[in-house]
Amino acid sequence: MNKLVTKDAENRVELDKPLWDQTTFLGRFKHFAWITDSRTCLTSTAELNKAKALIEDYRAGKEPKGTTREEVIYARKLYESAFHPDSGELQNVFGRMSFQVPGGMLLTGAMLTFYRTTSAVVFWQWANQSFNALVNYTNRNANSPMTVNQMLLAYVTATTSALVTAIGCKSVWQKSAGPFIQRYVPFAAVAAANCVNIPLMRQNELLRGIEVSDENGNVVGRSRVAAVKGISQVVLSRITMAAPGMLILPVIMEQLEKMPWFKRMHILHAPFQTIAVGCFLSFMVPTACALFPQQCSLKVSTIERFEDDLYQDIKANTKGKTPQIVYFNKGL
Repeated sequence: MNKLVTKDAENRVELDKPLWDQTTFLGRFKHFAWITDSRTCLTSTAELNKAKALIEDYRAGKEPKGTTREEVIYARKLYESAFHPDSGELQNVFGRMSFQVPGGMLLTGAMLTFYRTTSAVVFWQWANQSFNALVNYTNRNANSPMTVNQMLLAYVTATTSALVTAIGCKSVWQKSAGPFIQRYVPFAAVAAANCVNIPLMRQNELLRGIEVSDENGNVVGRSRVAAVKGISQVVLSRITMAAPGMLILPVIMEQLEKMPWFKRMHILHAPFQTIAVGCFLSFMVPTACALFPQQCSLKVSTIERFEDDLYQDIKANTKGKTPQIVYFNKGL
């Protein structure tokens, strides 16, 4: 009997630990490729809630009799792809990281195709920044709620920065550079907007700090330095995510459009770029997410240097057993 119990315990899925080693890039890549699988976007709300219920029952050791390990792992995949890691709330399907490939390929394909007129640049940059604002809000650190006014300010400012960058680059590059360089207007605007959109959408984290925990998961305080580190990594990840498609495709299109047969088939240009962007994003979404660990770490010595008030709180909360490193969810 004891042998059976031990065997069952060994075969149980550890829900609090990723399936792959998160200290390596390859392990993080496999993890994010798993939870950003676009096919999960087609799962109904009823199925997602069913998966969540199974995960909760399994965590409590009350799962239905006969539940297999494979069923638990699949339920976990659905749960982690659709529910917020902090709040446990079901995320808007269009804001999930699993929607980055279909959503990003459509918008990026349009931006790369319709860049020649100012009106087209304005419309598609607005559409892209609206999508980015939703993604940023959906994947924020849920322990730092925002007011409606803060969200509107973040949205308007980020969209304005994208439009100003796009129109400015288009105007300047049109006079000083050839048509090929103008193909890079969308990327310049996206990169600039990400540097504004994400910090503004998560401004409460910068103002109030985000929760940091010791190695046992005990919250020991709120750190603004941790927020700066986490948000900076997310900005870099988002720019990296978009870069290959938006930087390489213009070169490919420039060469293809020199071929008479491709130039004549103008109607295929937009679908071709959209599909090509999708191919890039299928690889780059998990790659960009895997650049940095989801559970980010911060040395307490850094907190002592920049946030002495928090350091004193940590010393008090840990009763003198001050940890060397604290951890926090950086968001996506």
